[in-house]
Amino acid sequence: MNRALVTGATGCLGRHLAIRLAGQGWKVTGMGRKQEHAAQLEAKGIRFYRGDLRDKAAITQACADQDAVFHCAALSSPWGKYRDFYSSNVEGTQHLVDGSLLAGVQRFIHVSTPSVYFNYVPRYDVHEDDPLPTKPANHYAATKRMAEQVVLQAHASGLPSIMIRPRAIFGPYDQTLFPRLVAANRKTGVPMIGGGQAVIDLTCVDNVVDALLLCWSAPPDALGRAYNISNGDPRPFNELVSQLFGLLEMPLVRRNIPYRAAYGAAALMESVHRLLPMLGEPQLTRYTVGSLTIPQTLDINDARERIGYTPRVSIEEGLKQFADWWRVESC
Repeated sequence: MNRALVTGATGCLGRHLAIRLAGQGWKVTGMGRKQEHAAQLEAKGIRFYRGDLRDKAAITQACADQDAVFHCAALSSPWGKYRDFYSSNVEGTQHLVDGSLLAGVQRFIHVSTPSVYFNYVPRYDVHEDDPLPTKPANHYAATKRMAEQVVLQAHASGLPSIMIRPRAIFGPYDQTLFPRLVAANRKTGVPMIGGGQAVIDLTCVDNVVDALLLCWSAPPDALGRAYNISNGDPRPFNELVSQLFGLLEMPLVRRNIPYRAAYGAAALMESVHRLLPMLGEPQLTRYTVGSLTIPQTLDINDARERIGYTPRVSIEEGLKQFADWWRVESC
């Protein structure tokens, strides 16, 4: 029986992965911030480990006797303090690779992000070897880029490692991407910045889980690098939103905003929230405006050729899965 540690097991991706692994006969230990989901995981035969990525001793213990570590956890937000991103995304990853090296883990599989590519200009078919921006788009992108370097150094030190950069994951258990659109629709409407014409790359969560399992079985010559993962089927933002709200059977409230106006408003909100941090995250950030307006699509040919990745679940099927789950959860 293979043994796996899954970080971020109470989030969308980690939860799907832990459940899939357990269903395939793995002995799974899950870690996550949302303690309220622990019982749900344990009901599926998944051991829930109450540890914090920032606690090196706890992480060392969690890695002991594991065959694989799937690192799905991250502080992922367009807003926040740099030190919080650094401690979670960089130091947390360092603790995991140190624990994995000590335990002799057979494979370390790290979930990174294509946010490392984003630089506020349209980019199509971005390849993994394309130059990265001189200045990262935000603290999240900066610290995830640093975490990749931690993993690559661990690979060079003898920890067989591989990384993926999945684009805009969605599906059941999603608490960020589509739920934010639903919340915005209820408040003031979904922002259609620049008419919502930007082409968006998405990835159904089941396809990302497929990619992670392929990383476990990938040949040695595929290790030591990152792979782009998406559905390989970019769509205009307004088209995707229309499909989503149609499946949710909700009236879609569109809020058309010119790009310059949205970007300026976001910059102003950020300034106010920096002065008054007790206000929390701004309703709109420049990164959010950019990600909804500026096209960025990924070249997934390396994942196809090197690890055998093929998007199995279509955008339409993934949207239906989310809508079916959301209707049950929101009742």
